[in-house]
Amino acid sequence: MLSAAVAGGVFASPPPTSVLAAILALHGAGASGVLLIVKNYTGDRLNFGLAAEQARNQGVPVDMVVVAEDCAFDRPSKAGRRGLCGTVFIHKLAGALAEEGCSLDQIVAELTDVLKGIGTLGVSLSPCSVPGCLPSFDLPPGDMELGLGIHGEPGIKRSKVATADEVVKTMIDHMTNPHSQSHLPLSSGDSVVLCVNNLGALSCLEMAVVTGAAVTCLESRGVEVARVMSGAFMTSLEMAGASLTLMKVNPERLRLFDADTGAPAWPNLGGVRVSGRSYDVEPPVMITRPQDDVHSEGPLSPVMREALEKICSLLLEKQEELNSLDRASGDGDCGNTHAQAARAIQEWLRDHVTPGCPGRLLSVLAGLVQEKMGGSSGALYSLFLAAAAAGHVTEGRSDAAAWARAVHAGTQAMRRYGGADPGDRTMLDALCPAADELMKLTAAPPAGRMAALRAAAQAASSGAEATRGLTARAGRASYIAADRVTLPDPGAVAVASIFRAVLETLEEK
Repeated sequence: MLSAAVAGGVFASPPPTSVLAAILALHGAGASGVLLIVKNYTGDRLNFGLAAEQARNQGVPVDMVVVAEDCAFDRPSKAGRRGLCGTVFIHKLAGALAEEGCSLDQIVAELTDVLKGIGTLGVSLSPCSVPGCLPSFDLPPGDMELGLGIHGEPGIKRSKVATADEVVKTMIDHMTNPHSQSHLPLSSGDSVVLCVNNLGALSCLEMAVVTGAAVTCLESRGVEVARVMSGAFMTSLEMAGASLTLMKVNPERLRLFDADTGAPAWPNLGGVRVSGRSYDVEPPVMITRPQDDVHSEGPLSPVMREALEKICSLLLEKQEELNSLDRASGDGDCGNTHAQAARAIQEWLRDHVTPGCPGRLLSVLAGLVQEKMGGSSGALYSLFLAAAAAGHVTEGRSDAAAWARAVHAGTQAMRRYGGADPGDRTMLDALCPAADELMKLTAAPPAGRMAALRAAAQAASSGAEATRGLTARAGRASYIAADRVTLPDPGAVAVASIFRAVLETLEEK
């Protein structure tokens, strides 16, 4: 690719003396000619142009290609279109042509033709900041900027943040709008190389989402995506945004694009077309899920439904509180995972009757949280519910003692497979003392059952609060310094909330 790169200050063109030094160094090393690849900004054109003139005066064959492939402006000003990430494609093709021994004139002629089929457009969710300076422009939360450049300047249009599919469609529509003087002519049947360029601060996950959306959008228009590049190729410091660059290719240009290079940052794309490689298959036949079975109601159905509805409502209310607790000791999603489970249960309740058999209801709940909750919490709750459902509570055996044994069996399954114990600062610190209190129901007279349930709910609450002073020995919190984990464990708080919701339901009855 490039034999030399000349850097200026941040967002500033290098001085002509630096450019001339690079030209003369290459000429002195035996280059038969030097091609300057310059993005279309006034400072770059002036300083590289001045260096080129000075080099020619010293007998060095020099030429310059100015990249101006920005598709933002419908009617560009006299300054013309800006040079953006399409410059990287020009670097690659110029390097391949030079490596094959083409003359300077041949390379310039080919690149000039290639540039007619390249277009770029950027979008960002944030400005950037030159070190030591304020942000380059103000962008309120929830807004995005379309058509911005790579030097921190704002774009041509501001709108509300939308989904990746919608944003990508807007970008490609704008890039290919035939009413714009800056548009890239693109028709069904054309073959392109796509570059999804990280402007600086997008995660790999976000980049993958945008890349997938771009490929899908292009294919829906009948455009063949020959190659895809996704990564940070031309950044704007820490800007949270991306640009899309399209280059129309024929077999010869694709061959040049695929040519081997020793440039360390060039991705190893392989020589396989992207379009035409996806296919759909029928999903395998699944084992029947308990939540899909047809159930009949029983005497306990109303109270079990009310308890579930109260649990779900309480978990949804506590979503942000649990997330906040989890941010101090984990990945900050405990509230989200519990909310996912709550919404899945609410949705199931809307469409189904509550089984009269408690064991069947527990099996349904085990299937729902396994499928919808995700993470270790989903697995732990599913283990608890599946073990609790295993013959401990049935339509004919659903007294307080049976429920107590079911909770005890579920708790033991959590301990056996999860590897945690009371005192490890996990949800078990709320669940185990509550289960121990419930086991007193096996010998309690009917008049003492509510007292035992109140004691269990209080034990869960006290156990959750006590996690403040515990050192985590299981879960993600165990990887964090103990002096930084000072809030209650979010999983334990969630368990205490569930017990409280059950208690409140039964007290109302």
